[in-house]
Amino acid sequence: MASLYSYFRISKPSADKVPPEKVNAEYKRLRQRTFWGATIAYSLYYVCRMTLGVVKQPLIDDGVLGAGALGLIGSAMLFVYAFGKFFNGFIADYCNVRRFMAVGLAVSVGVNLLMGALGLLHGIVGLGSTLVMVLFFILWGINGWAQSMGSPPGVISLSRWWPLSRRGTVYSIFSSTPYLGKAITMITTGLIVGAAGWQWGFIAASAAGALGLVIILVFVSDTPESKGLPSIQQISGEPIREADTKPTRELQKMVVRHPGIWVIALSSAFIYITQYAISGWGVLFLQKSKDFSLEGATQVIGISEVAGIAGTVMAGWLSDTVFRGSRVKPVIISGILALAGLAAFLFTGGGYVLNIVYVGVFSLFIGIVYCVVAGLMALDFVPRKATGAALGIVGISSYVAAGLQDIVSGLMIQGNSTSDALGAPDTYNFTPVAVFWTAACLLSFILPVMGWNRLKK
Repeated sequence: MASLYSYFRISKPSADKVPPEKVNAEYKRLRQRTFWGATIAYSLYYVCRMTLGVVKQPLIDDGVLGAGALGLIGSAMLFVYAFGKFFNGFIADYCNVRRFMAVGLAVSVGVNLLMGALGLLHGIVGLGSTLVMVLFFILWGINGWAQSMGSPPGVISLSRWWPLSRRGTVYSIFSSTPYLGKAITMITTGLIVGAAGWQWGFIAASAAGALGLVIILVFVSDTPESKGLPSIQQISGEPIREADTKPTRELQKMVVRHPGIWVIALSSAFIYITQYAISGWGVLFLQKSKDFSLEGATQVIGISEVAGIAGTVMAGWLSDTVFRGSRVKPVIISGILALAGLAAFLFTGGGYVLNIVYVGVFSLFIGIVYCVVAGLMALDFVPRKATGAALGIVGISSYVAAGLQDIVSGLMIQGNSTSDALGAPDTYNFTPVAVFWTAACLLSFILPVMGWNRLKK
């Protein structure tokens, strides 16, 4: 245990100091390498997380698993991720972010590779559906814990390397990584699954994750001090706040007691319900409700995720510049537009291009809501040394809700479908689950703006 603590603990300041005349150049070089390394690697984290959403229909068509079983397997990852993100958020405040992030991705790579191998073995020897479900449930749960080791160190690295005046901008860019990862998964993995089978979707995800692992090890640095540089406050000239001088444990307790964090956590829960509903079930919805092919459905969801990238990148600029620091105005405007796009997608028809527009509008504006609410609003409450604690609280609420969504959505879809003579799902009625997803979207942007000024004070 002592050696494990020693391996993961935050780096000590380097004895070799960078000469004063080289400090600014070296700081900017390492800061950019760390930022882009963590950002790109975390997008590849997501590739190792989203595979199941692509392979659901092939698993159902092959008679391996039903929608209800897939909902339970998906929830295993999300529930474990929720608790993992809570605990790892608190732990990561004390940790070497480079090592912490790398270990999580390494485990996730191994899980995806093993699930692909099990799929190939099933095709050879015909493993029973119950055995496949149990093994996938366990492995996907392990993947949930591994995935929870990605976001906290990534965001903490921003607070260690960037001054407060730049945090909104860089956080917006980092927050686009889930959408980039989803887009890569839906488009690339969708093509691979369509050409070679669902087993190879997991194997391809493990290869993408391995690339991300290399990027972390090569580009990410823990702290400026560990590289012989002064602290971020000294480099940027940022005044040291009173909170920055307090012990991390005391600051974390303050975060837990702040009512605003819990309001943000509840709002984020509804954001994640609606986001994960479309990411996890959108492909199946297009296939069964609108008669799309697997390739067409994955392309619609994947291409629309690119709009989410634009939304999260724009969020900090909109909040800080266009609305002059207001968090409420961009949330209300973006929330209404996201709701309109989601409703059009779920309750109207349309072909390939029109559905890309519908989901694109939803992804663009829910991306802004997600970044401002689950990111900037939460960070408005907390000092730098307790960033991980805030993320942990918001994370556990978000992913417990996303996990419950996966179970409820799977059961609602299965419960409102009819079967053919052989017992396979034949006709689907998505209206009840669509109402559930739409209501979550509405609540996601109504809750955080109620009494925001009072909560912030």
